[in-house]
This record gives sequence, C-alpha cells and structure tokens, in this order.
Amino acid sequence: MSISERYRQILEQIDTESDRFYEVLPEDTVKALRQVDLAAEELQDWVESVGEIPQLQLDAKLSPVLLKAHGHLDRARVLLEAADHQQQAAAIWEMEQKIYRLLNDL
Repeated sequence: MSISERYRQILEQIDTESDRFYEVLPEDTVKALRQVDLAAEELQDWVESVGEIPQLQLDAKLSPVLLKAHGHLDRARVLLEAADHQQQAAAIWEMEQKIYRLLNDL
C-alpha cells in the first residue's frame, strides 16, 4: 500500500472513530474529542495533495503534519484514560501506532 493510501486510510479511521466517540462518550469528554477532531483537521489539509508529493519530499512535508496529528491523538488518549474510558483510549492508541509506523516508513 502506498504512503498516500495509508495516509488517507488513517484519516478515514480517525473520522470514523471520532463519529463513534461522539455517540458513545459523555459530554464531559469534550476536550478529548476536540483533540481527535484537531488530529483529523491536521491530516485533512494534506489529503488531496499527499499523492502528488515527490518521493524525496515526503519526509520533509508529511512528518510535521503526522507529528502534530499524533500529538493531538496522544493528548486525547491521556484525557480518555484519566476519565476511565479505556476502550476508546485503546482505539486511539491503535491510530497513534499507525501514524508512527507511517512516520517510520517515510
């Protein structure tokens, strides 16, 4: 699977999980949910052009974006763990790992 396909797949998963979180989590988790939304927004900015970035520039252009998204997800995970929402925190951990693996492959 190409970098751009994986990138889009991660964004799609974040969007899907975010929608699910809004359905199942209580309102007091709004800070965590906002962090998930911010992660999606970071990735959304590059979703159209990710496939057009030359191979030699992928690391320089995508790493900062992926790191910001990872940071937002990490904050969301910590907030959800503190609020004892372990299942949702585990789902975020999986998304973080996908971003980390993509970063390693750049």
